[in-house]
Amino acid sequence: MSDELVHYAVADDVATITLDSPHNRNALSGQLVRELGERLEQAESDPAAKVVLVRAEGTVFCSGADLSEASAAGSEDAPRGIVRLQRLMVGSTKPVVLRLQGAVRAGGIGLVAAADVVVANEDATFALTEVKLGLAPAVISLTVLPRLTSRAAAYTFLTGETFTGTEAERMGLVTRAVPAAELDAEVARVCASLATGAVQGLRETKALLAHDLLERIDRLGDDVAAQSARLFGSAEAREAMTAFLSRKK
Repeated sequence: MSDELVHYAVADDVATITLDSPHNRNALSGQLVRELGERLEQAESDPAAKVVLVRAEGTVFCSGADLSEASAAGSEDAPRGIVRLQRLMVGSTKPVVLRLQGAVRAGGIGLVAAADVVVANEDATFALTEVKLGLAPAVISLTVLPRLTSRAAAYTFLTGETFTGTEAERMGLVTRAVPAAELDAEVARVCASLATGAVQGLRETKALLAHDLLERIDRLGDDVAAQSARLFGSAEAREAMTAFLSRKK
């Protein structure tokens, strides 16, 4: 489909899922979230895939929520969609690798945290910018908080400051940060290494690794989705999002 925003391909035991929504810098629009969920389910059931690789086209991996949609919405559908994406990634029976080539903001960091292995460009930039818009990183806290140290979480959540791939590695958010020229080679090496695992071994080991995180998602998912919907629907956040979108025009 020429209008699809998320592509799927499989080769050499690796299912590659690619975000390709240049018009909004791979923002988490309703269409992209829906298609990403469908591709994750496709990879889960694909017998040709032992490993799942999530990547993105362009210089931005994901710019977070699509504010042009979020500013006009007030239901829990969008935050529930992000909760579901995180659960699909964490709950996959196959290792999920994420290739992070560039900037990732706000909600997109939830995808980073939900992956099993993250290889990032050391110069990639991260920012949890929700606090600037009268919001909170509610739904992505499900996966982000267990990855970060408590001090790193407090600082990045409360300040909204930008940090690099190298810093993200120290915080525990990414597995390995490498120079941009080495990114593809390192991603290929990691995927090939994971693919040497036996299917049963990968499945059972993933279940061990995911147990606590899945329990957290299932226990708190409804509450954080409701919190996110409440904040996005608030007058303060709507005013801030409208002002932000006006500055971008």
